[in-house]
Formats: sequence, C-alpha cells, structure tokens
Amino acid sequence: MTRRHSTRRRPGRRSRRQQQAQAQLTGLAVGAVVLTSLIVGVVNWLLAHWWLLVIAGVLALLAGIGWFYSRRQQARWEAVRAQALRYGLQQLDALHHSRFENAVRDLMRRDGCRDAERVGGRGDLGADVKATDPFGRRWVIQCKHRRNGARGSAVGTPDLQVLNGTARQVHGADVAVIVTNGRVTAPAVAFAAQQRLHVVDRQTLAVWASGSRPLWELLRALPPPRRPTPLS
Repeated sequence: MTRRHSTRRRPGRRSRRQQQAQAQLTGLAVGAVVLTSLIVGVVNWLLAHWWLLVIAGVLALLAGIGWFYSRRQQARWEAVRAQALRYGLQQLDALHHSRFENAVRDLMRRDGCRDAERVGGRGDLGADVKATDPFGRRWVIQCKHRRNGARGSAVGTPDLQVLNGTARQVHGADVAVIVTNGRVTAPAVAFAAQQRLHVVDRQTLAVWASGSRPLWELLRALPPPRRPTPLS
C-alpha cells in the first residue's frame, strides 16, 4: 500500500501565525490607548492653562496683522517706485535689444498693466511684450531697437506687415503697437493708419519714457474700454 501524504497544515505553524496576528492587534490596541491618553492629557493641560491659548491666539493675530501690513507697505513702495520709472533716449539707445524690450515692459507696468510680460525671442511671431491695460484692452507690442537711434535703419512697411499678420489673429490684440527708438518710414506710417496699427516712434517714445503719462494717452484712435474702471 502507498501512504497518502496528509495535506493538513501543521498545528505549530498555524499557532505561530495566530500569535503574530494577536501580537499585532495587541500592539495596535496599546498604541491607541497610549495615543488617546496623550490626547486627553494634552486637552486637560490646555484646559487647565487656558490663558496660554489666549496668549497664543493674540500673538498669532498680531503676527498676521504685521505680515499683512508689511505686504501692503511693500506693494505701496513697489507702486511708488514703478511710477517714478524714467528713461532718457540715450539710456534706451545704449540698451541691448532684449533689455530694450524689458524697458518697454516696465513702462507698461508703470502705467498700470500689472500682467505686462516680455515674450520676445525666437518664435515670438511678432510679439515682444504683452499687457492688459486698466481698461481691459489687450496690448501686443513689437519692439524695434536701433543701436544708433535716429541714425539707424528706419522701421519699414515689412515690419508693420509682420505685426499686422499676427497681433490680432494669433495673439488676440485689441491694440497692436510697434515701438522703436529710431525712425519710421512714411509708407510704414501710412500702412499703420490703414490697418489700425499704432506707431511709437522716437519722439513719442521720448515723451512716454521720460514722463508719467500712460501710453494710451499719447496714442489716438484706440478701441473703447472692455470694462469700466475708475479711470474710465
């Protein structure tokens, strides 16, 4: 006769697993009791020393007020510094073209366009600076910097054609502007007027950069505001 192998587990192995599970449950129960006791102890201590909670609350409130006041003062000082921003034409002429774009962005921020950003670079599709004015109008600005200023090459119609082809269709502009510290040809100025583009030449740039008047007060035939503001 062949012996049949028993498939039943050994009693010793089962008891060890049960012991391990029981030990884990016991450990969890002990941990829960300790944690509960700790929480109850802390609560009782706080109830007995309630005045510490009052002091901590007052200190937290004072710290919050101080933080809010500090941020508010910082925002005010930043606004004051932005309003005091000035550039002379010689300063602008000496800039690298990327820093010239930064200067135009900063001037838009000075005028109240908080979201003004420089986006110029490869693949910018004719947009170097984008901004939204306080009236809700979206500005797309193409910058043409000339190292030699008025003696440099003039901005021509092809430059305006690039802006005209992308400012509204690609970038969603309400106001499309080309800004240069140099000259603009007469045909380019005529083309801009026909296509509702705006040209900021060297003379207009000088007034804008050296003063405190926003750019929209220096340009004509702008679209109406998108939303009412205290300035409208």
